[in-house]
Amino acid sequence: MDKPPIKRLKQNDDHPAETLQSIAKKEGLSIESLEFAKFMDQNDPLGKLRQDFNYPKMKELHGVDLNLVDPEQECVYFCGNSLGLCPKKAHDYVNVEMEKWAKQGVQGHTKGDLPWAFCDEKLDSDMAKLVGGQPGEVAIMNGLTVNLHLLLISFYRPTPTRHKILCESKAFPSDYYAFASQMRLHGYDPETSMIFVEPRKGEYTLRTEDILDKIEAEGESIAVVCFSGVQYYTGQFFDIPTITKAGHEKGCYVGWDLAHAAGNVELHLHDWEVDFACWCSYKYMNSSAGGLASIFIHEKHKTTDLPKLEGWWGHKYSTRFQMNNEHDPIPGAYHYRISNTPGLLCAPLKASLEIFNKTSMPEIKAKSKLLTAYLEMRIKNKYPKDPKHIADGTSTDWKHVHVDILTPADINRRGAQLSLSFSINITHVFEELEKRGVVCDERKPSVIRISPAPLYCSFEDVHRFMIYLDEALQAVANNLGR
Repeated sequence: MDKPPIKRLKQNDDHPAETLQSIAKKEGLSIESLEFAKFMDQNDPLGKLRQDFNYPKMKELHGVDLNLVDPEQECVYFCGNSLGLCPKKAHDYVNVEMEKWAKQGVQGHTKGDLPWAFCDEKLDSDMAKLVGGQPGEVAIMNGLTVNLHLLLISFYRPTPTRHKILCESKAFPSDYYAFASQMRLHGYDPETSMIFVEPRKGEYTLRTEDILDKIEAEGESIAVVCFSGVQYYTGQFFDIPTITKAGHEKGCYVGWDLAHAAGNVELHLHDWEVDFACWCSYKYMNSSAGGLASIFIHEKHKTTDLPKLEGWWGHKYSTRFQMNNEHDPIPGAYHYRISNTPGLLCAPLKASLEIFNKTSMPEIKAKSKLLTAYLEMRIKNKYPKDPKHIADGTSTDWKHVHVDILTPADINRRGAQLSLSFSINITHVFEELEKRGVVCDERKPSVIRISPAPLYCSFEDVHRFMIYLDEALQAVANNLGR
């Protein structure tokens, strides 16, 4: 081929499924063959990045039946939507900080590549690149829900006529708790102040027009519009610029929980004029379990007198140690920092951001589109839709398993995740996948989320997953379907 297949896929090119079919035809390969998967991996410009991660082997995982797989083979890790893999350099960078603490003590606050007093400031420009933020708009701090609360203190300023928060009906529970508790703090009842957009009957994802209609109808009473950038259950990527613009036209602040979007899809928060956003970094950003989260505050709010909780770390470094109790705030996102950043948690984040710096979000997204389309094609070919077998987890027909894909078919409305809904109960399916070293997660009653993260997952991983899925379903049918 004159160009690697992943390089060929651009914004307005063919659908990735057509690209895959074209490649297979040209090379004389079956899309369902191992040879095709290996060909795609050999021509993957991001393929070498897999070597930058610790990839678990079958023998290292709990629940794997080593009689069914090669103990020395790498597992199929499709759970980057929950916890990204460990960058190899994370060990070294954490050890550097431990050695610095052991040998230098308090001097570590100002010494080394990651001086603890401003270790976050060494990384936030790289973080800002991944979400489309400008200098001063991004701060690395705290955990996601803590940050959401801090942001709502500024942007949720309810009045008797404008006190509602608009969100999705299936928002991640932590977001729901944050919205509800903020309302109660201000003396409002979530039953009347929280309004939802729900999927239409028989559908799983939200239509942008329904969100816009709700904003148009109730915008005058809405204080904050806040959705997830990528919906955790379905994998739907919301139209952030269109929804943000609609909210602004009605006088609402518009914010986004980007937990499943950051490092997964292309974001341009500054250009989209998003008011605020927050995200964790342990999913697609691979920063370790419970790793540092981040916030975005658009520069238009840099000098506004929005109310906020304040602490020592939002004080300018040049005057911080005068200790005169006269707060001298840092303009922009840094003003929201309350406590000093944990240096040990910056170390694995540094290791991950260095890997992201070897590529770009457009390149990551190009591979993501192809990889996810490849999985989608394989699922549809193997388990064609049958209207007699609804994928709701209630069927007992083990001989005719039907698999639905809840995630949008539009490649621009999804990231590196397909939510597979099975016609049969998934508990035993998930267990059989686990026995074969497939790391994914289940959402009862019928969904298994499959997330081939493009930084370290391969086309051969998808090919192996399809083999293991077929084996898992056959095992369940043999054990329970007789």
